[in-house]
Formats: sequence, C-alpha cells, structure tokens
Amino acid sequence: MNSGDGRGARTQQTTAPTPVTTPRVYDNDGSLRALTRDFGAAWVAGIAMVVAMVLIAAIENLPIRDPDNLIPGYIRFPGIVLLAVLADILPRVLWRARRTPWRPSALVGRWRDVVTERWPASHLKFVLAGISAWYLCYATFRNLKSMAPFVNGHLWDIDMARLDRFLWLGREPAEVLHDLFGTGIAAHFFSGVYMVWIGLVPITIAIALTWTRHTRAGAWYVTAVAFDWMLGAALYLLLPSVGPIYSDPEMFASLPTTSVTTLAESMLAERQAVVGDPWGSGSMQTIAAFASLHVGIMVTICLIVQYVGLARWIRVASWVFLGLTVLATVYLGWHFFVDVLAGVVVGAAAFVIAAVATGNPLRRRAEPWTFRAALDESTRVEVRPLDTQLD
Repeated sequence: MNSGDGRGARTQQTTAPTPVTTPRVYDNDGSLRALTRDFGAAWVAGIAMVVAMVLIAAIENLPIRDPDNLIPGYIRFPGIVLLAVLADILPRVLWRARRTPWRPSALVGRWRDVVTERWPASHLKFVLAGISAWYLCYATFRNLKSMAPFVNGHLWDIDMARLDRFLWLGREPAEVLHDLFGTGIAAHFFSGVYMVWIGLVPITIAIALTWTRHTRAGAWYVTAVAFDWMLGAALYLLLPSVGPIYSDPEMFASLPTTSVTTLAESMLAERQAVVGDPWGSGSMQTIAAFASLHVGIMVTICLIVQYVGLARWIRVASWVFLGLTVLATVYLGWHFFVDVLAGVVVGAAAFVIAAVATGNPLRRRAEPWTFRAALDESTRVEVRPLDTQLD
C-alpha cells in the first residue's frame, strides 16, 4: 500500500527492470528431441505402414516401387520445398528493399539478412525432418493402396451403392447431381476441381514446413496428413471398392470427355496391368474408393486452418473447396456418397490424433495471421507456449 509519504513510489522506481530479450520466431531448438517431438507420431505412422507394406509384399510376392514414375518423388517433393523456400525469402527481400535503391549489393545484404533470420540450422532441420517423415508415409501409402486387390479380392461396391440409395431415398447421388448441374459445362468445372486437388497436398505441405515459424502448427498438419494416409490405407485393405465410375460406368456415359476421363482410363489400364502381372507391369494401381481421402484431407485442412486461425479468406476458401471436392468426387463417379462420409470421419480423426500427438490445443487462435504482418520486417513472434500462441 502507498502510505502517502512517497515511499511506494520510490520503491517502484528502485525495482530492477525486467530484462528485455530479443524476440525470436522459432519454437523448436533444432535438437533431435525437438524433431522427434514435432514429427514423432508421423514417423510412427510411416514405420507402421512400412512394416505392413513389407509383410504384404513378402506374403503376396509383390514388388515395392517408387510411387512416381515420371519424376521420382524424392526429387519432385524436395523441388517443391525449394520453390517454397524461395517464395518465403524473395518477397521479404523485395519488401525490405522497397525504400532503398535497388543496387545488387543492397539486395545481397537484404537476402543475407532474411536468410539469417528465417533459415537458421534449427529450421532447416525441422523442414528436412518433416519432408522425410511425410515422404515415407506417402510412398508406403501408395504401395499399400496398390497392394489392396491382392490382399482382399472382395469388392464392396454393390454394398456401397445400396447404402447410397438408402441414404438418398432410392436415388443414385451421381444421377441427382447430373440432373441438378447438367452434364455439360459442369463436368469440365468439376473435372478442374478434381485436378486442382491433386497438386494441393504437396503444395500445402511445403507451405506448412517452410512459411510458418509456429513449427508445432506446421508439424500438426504434416502429422495429420500422415494419419489420413494410414487410416485410408487400412480402409482400402479392409473394405476395397473401385467406385461408381468403374462399377457402373453407364451412369457416367453422358458426361463429356474431360481431363478426368483420360485419368480414369489410364488408372483402369494400370490396375488391369498390375493385377495381371504385378512384377512385369512396372507400375502401380491407384484405384480405391472407400474412404475418400480427397474429402478426408480437405476436412483436415479446413479444421487446421480454422483452429490455427489463418486469415478469413483462407478459411472461407478452404471450406468452399471442401464443398466443391465433395460434389466433384460424387458427380464424376470417383466415390460413393458413403465414401464421402467415411472421408469426413477419417479427416476429423486424423486432425484430433495429430493435435494430441504434437501437443496442439484444440482451441482457435483469436487473432488471424496476415500476409502483410508476415512480410513486415518489424514483425517478431516471441517464443511462448503454443497455447498462448494460438489463443
């Protein structure tokens, strides 16, 4: 209490000030323990799939292949990450140099400053650990998916179609969408949506690893996708199906030829070749419908951007694209409606499992991150427990 004689004020003035430390933008220390904390669960998922893949390959006498024939994944994905790194550095260099003469020496100095601040050894280790864990899960997932016809020869398409008609009051969901949207321009539009999704996962993984400095948020997403794949692979093996486009192709005969048409034909040819001669085909089959991981991974993306608190336009765009993905997969015949429902469950489960595994609180961040704030050289993020970072 202040007695009125000024002693309280003098005491306040003589109190030693709290030391001010230089804010940092990293929440991992680059140690092996930190990397295990960030991606330990993703590594566990990947190793579990490796064990399953090796056992199935040995029992069924099947090859284990690199999932990417044209450009190997171990080249393509690091290339995507490298582009993301450049996209992280270049805008900041240009932003900081906007009010200074554009001399080569000045740009080099700005470049050096950004690299020093944004890319210390700790974050390089984080990125390398993340991309390695993610690629392990991706490669094993693709192999397990290719092995599904040999593990379980029973197809559940008839049962899935029966469930669809029950849920849609006797109608086929794809036919309802064809009547609603037509079979002309809509087919090309939904085909475009489907093709955009194919590039979405590697791009978002690269962004999560390279652009964010809230590393536990990035680890959350990478780990969630790993569990999407692990859960999806398990369902492919337990309840294999090919989807309406293959089990009932007449339903989609009225659709015009699109890029998806060519993709579907090539996938069927690859499946027939692999099933006929798994060693001699030199390829992998990629047809599996239950559950829809297009929907599952989009659900994971939507939940993470919502809880992390990215900018409103990113959150809205993510949910809109999820809705379009649902419509596209059913309209084009890639999936039954029950595949979509299962995908929602898989995506939500992966989101929660990854949150627990990476120590992320299931609370939304109150203040969204903005692109301008991320580029502003005066912006700094202090190292704090993640629950305060995300509040």
